[in-house]
Amino acid sequence: MNLTERDSQYLWHPYTQHKTSKPPIAIVKGEGALLWDENNKEYIDAIASWWVNPYGHSNKFIADAIYKQLTTLEHVLFGGFTHEPAVVLAEKLIEIVPKNQQKIFFSDNGSTAVEVAIKVALQYFFNKGEKKTTIIAFENAFHGDTFAAMAASGISFYTQAFQGMFIDVVRIPVPIKGQEQASFDALAAAIKNNNCAGFIFEPLVQGAAGMVMYEPQSLDELIRICQKNNVLTIADEVMTGFGKTGKTFATDYLDENPDMMCLSKALTGGTIPMAITTFTQEIFDAFYDEDINKALFHGHTFTANPTGCAAALASLELLQSSEMQDNLTRINKSHLGFQKHIESHPKVTTTRVLGVIFALEIKTESSESYYGTLRNKLYDFFIENGVILRPVGNIVYILPPYIMTDEQLQKVYEVVEKALEIG
Repeated sequence: MNLTERDSQYLWHPYTQHKTSKPPIAIVKGEGALLWDENNKEYIDAIASWWVNPYGHSNKFIADAIYKQLTTLEHVLFGGFTHEPAVVLAEKLIEIVPKNQQKIFFSDNGSTAVEVAIKVALQYFFNKGEKKTTIIAFENAFHGDTFAAMAASGISFYTQAFQGMFIDVVRIPVPIKGQEQASFDALAAAIKNNNCAGFIFEPLVQGAAGMVMYEPQSLDELIRICQKNNVLTIADEVMTGFGKTGKTFATDYLDENPDMMCLSKALTGGTIPMAITTFTQEIFDAFYDEDINKALFHGHTFTANPTGCAAALASLELLQSSEMQDNLTRINKSHLGFQKHIESHPKVTTTRVLGVIFALEIKTESSESYYGTLRNKLYDFFIENGVILRPVGNIVYILPPYIMTDEQLQKVYEVVEKALEIG
């Protein structure tokens, strides 16, 4: 049996209806922006394997850092202990996160980073003797699949089996162009009519919603409304963090600072699962007390795993290198050129670009479901042509590794343009 056949015996894949889905593709090797399957077919990984791998597959610089750490200290519990990689990583991150962030909490993945933030928002007010039990989130948000993260998410088919089991969440419109005031008004009304502890948002780009983009000025205003009303703000930078938007963090475009940030995905360069939630000193101080019950009783077995910290430190060094910063500029310029070329195509409704993120919406006669027929046809077409892209309904997006060559980018653009004839 080949790998795919052996897989089908025991494995259960994410976001997959196994009865109707095609068998998974068995990948045996990766290098740079390329992957190879068990039949030696080559694929361009144009979404950085779910946005985690900006520095390329089998990156030797990160691999060497991981190997060195593994031969020194692979893991130690973080309850009652600490270690150099965690301390150095915290020091490095504090230098680059928004200036009001002063404390760092480790967890395992994007969902758990959000879970920690929501729990902290709720317990912050509990510790102060205030009853605030509601979270505010955007419509069509996606924050993860653990329970609080899922509650804050607004894409219904991810959550419908669990309705009635969630914490209280109020949804407001995303402040896209022309809808800004409606979003501001909805936030103010939500705060007035509910005991709101926090407002969680994907800054500037809603990834799973189809790379929906909105302006920094609008988010600044939403944060200011929360600040005036003692509502904590949570920036979910799991997708947008570490260069995706052209800056280190999407919040770097803002004048206002969030109270918390959630980081994961590209944190370790696509190597080892790790996540971080950052906090202001004021939030930490609400848990700093003689009363043990005011502590944050949350943790993970692999919290602050030294090997993961070493991978993250190597990834940060790569991100801050002049070569990688030049790559961010190069890919953005290339995206803008493709946008100019494709935006007038009769099958294209809209296009949008921010940093290394490109998205276009295909014109359809009727609404297209998230995993509908068009999406599946597009996905299959991309795979047949050696490009890994995962459309969201009728929206095709590109979010490549930063090391992708111009030639590889051009092939991705050409395949996307050919795919428009499917719609």
